[in-house]
Amino acid sequence: MASIGEFDPLHSTVPATKIEVSVSCRNLLDMDTFSKSDPGSNLSFFFFVQFGRTEMIDNTLNPDFVRKFVLDFFFEEKQNLRFDVYNVDTRSSNISKHDFLGQTFCTLGEIIGSDGNNCVTKYYILSLNGRTLWISAVSSSCFSSGIPGKKCGTIIFTAEELSNCRDIATMQLCANKLDKKDFFGKSDPFLVFYRSNEDGTFTICHKTEVVKNTLNPVWQPFTIPVRALCNGDYDRTVKVDVFDWDRDGSHDFIGEFTTSYREFSRGQSQFNVYEVLNPKKKGKKKKYVNSGTVTLLSFKVESEYTFVDFIRGGTQLNFTVAIDFTASNGNPSQPTSLHYMNPYQMNMYAMALKAVGEIIQDYDSDKLFPAYGFGAKLPPDGKISHAFPLNSNTDDPNCVGIEGVLEVYFQSLRSVQLYGPTNFAPVINQVARSAKEVTDGSQYFVLLMITDGVISDMVQTKEAVVNAASLPMSIIIVGVGPAEFDAMEELDGDEVRVSSRGRYAERDIVQFVPFRDYIDRSGNQVLSMARLAKDVLAEIPDQLLSYMKSRGIEPRPALPNTNNSQSLSLRI
Repeated sequence: MASIGEFDPLHSTVPATKIEVSVSCRNLLDMDTFSKSDPGSNLSFFFFVQFGRTEMIDNTLNPDFVRKFVLDFFFEEKQNLRFDVYNVDTRSSNISKHDFLGQTFCTLGEIIGSDGNNCVTKYYILSLNGRTLWISAVSSSCFSSGIPGKKCGTIIFTAEELSNCRDIATMQLCANKLDKKDFFGKSDPFLVFYRSNEDGTFTICHKTEVVKNTLNPVWQPFTIPVRALCNGDYDRTVKVDVFDWDRDGSHDFIGEFTTSYREFSRGQSQFNVYEVLNPKKKGKKKKYVNSGTVTLLSFKVESEYTFVDFIRGGTQLNFTVAIDFTASNGNPSQPTSLHYMNPYQMNMYAMALKAVGEIIQDYDSDKLFPAYGFGAKLPPDGKISHAFPLNSNTDDPNCVGIEGVLEVYFQSLRSVQLYGPTNFAPVINQVARSAKEVTDGSQYFVLLMITDGVISDMVQTKEAVVNAASLPMSIIIVGVGPAEFDAMEELDGDEVRVSSRGRYAERDIVQFVPFRDYIDRSGNQVLSMARLAKDVLAEIPDQLLSYMKSRGIEPRPALPNTNNSQSLSLRI
């Protein structure tokens, strides 16, 4: 039996979305003298540890591989992939024994987020039999080998979500005449659900709330993914333990019963009244009957949409950046400044921007990102602004790609005067106005705010957050530098929902983290950025889904010509 102490509902792990990636190639280089190449493909993860291989297909330059790559998809991580294509000449599993045809790099987000026509441009150099190849990951027909008349070919990825069971079950249970466990009272019962594993063990999957001082508890309805309850196997055993809660954590075991999803799905009936049995009592007492009964009061199943469903249906993530230009950051020309423009390494503002932006940009087809600054005096008259476009264009604050945002950020450091105070509300309201214009589910707005200090307009910021919570919008706040950010936690409504003037935020849309908690001790900036991005972006998919569900918005049909899958064509 699993220990009750191992279950923590605030830190439970949600199963990752499984993505099946299919691979095809077109117009590969012909490396065989008397026949066509015999291609096979390898997939590697960053830092490029080999993940898997396709089968080898004889004599073709246009293979469609049957063997798939099944990957766990994490929105909050930049999942770098490298695909190598080889001409197989022997039965050896040693890659060095085969002819290298070409390779390409991409992210899993690019494959999922691609509409089949757009891809971020990247350039790579690789060697093929002593020849240098230029590889450009753009959506044109093929890659040039760098040799007149030679082409590397094209690799085509198709991604499809593997989710055999995406239903959500909502149920309510009650109990009757449970055993009395407390000396001075009755019992404080709660239920713990486990799904069975193939090896006979059980994995905890849900725990109800505690109902105090009763032998006849009625628990609140709860919702659980069917795949968490039985992983899609309707006849898999589900074990339910009944405990009496104790403050010191040494909860008393009342009894247990077993059932299955299929039994639950019958709803309220005589089949769903379960005897709670305590094996120890049953073995000791001849007249033992049971330790009470548990009854299913209601059971309902609904289809659950996923983040990937909305992305496939064309939902775009609109990414906006807001950077703190207050004087507390220090003079940008001095090494002690948080805005210091070191020619050899990025400052924390640039690192945070790049870490988050490079992941989100895969889900925005136009790659145009509005970028604002706040807390600075602007030329020529020194007027203080808390929402000025970094490109100085009030009509069009968009920057081309994350590199474009970084470029105007550094330019602004040379042209504006860092001042203050640290006001968040103007930028939040600016993005909220844009989000208010598009509430049909076609767009979702993500605002990244990077700051070094305590908010000066907390009252106005709370009101802005409460208003934004009813819109398709999320806010990420990254604190940089050594300041204390205790007040920021008030905006991150994981435990207590943000409120303003007696009105509570409809959803939790703010995620705050101090960057210093993610800095790699060895100074590895790439690792620091990856840790930051994973944590701050982890809540975005659920926040998007919570908005869509609250408004009754369903994903649109998959984009044309995808057949319920997303395709991305890259040169190799």
